[in-house]
Amino acid sequence: MDEKTHAEGQPGCFYCLHVKPFFRQRWSEATRDHFRNSRIELLKGVRSLIDDRIANLSKHEPKGTQVPVE
Repeated sequence: MDEKTHAEGQPGCFYCLHVKPFFRQRWSEATRDHFRNSRIELLKGVRSLIDDRIANLSKHEPKGTQVPVE
């Protein structure tokens, strides 16, 4: 099987076959760490947005009016 095809005979992913190995060979450990940390920070930002939205939706105002029952 050719390295540029999947088991099904379809063309492989250009990124996986060419771009990713290219960068792996040329990136230093510090560069890898930087991009890993940036991905973590991006995910933390998304989590913060989700947490804020959940908090906003969780604030519920009572519907209707309260009527005292005797």
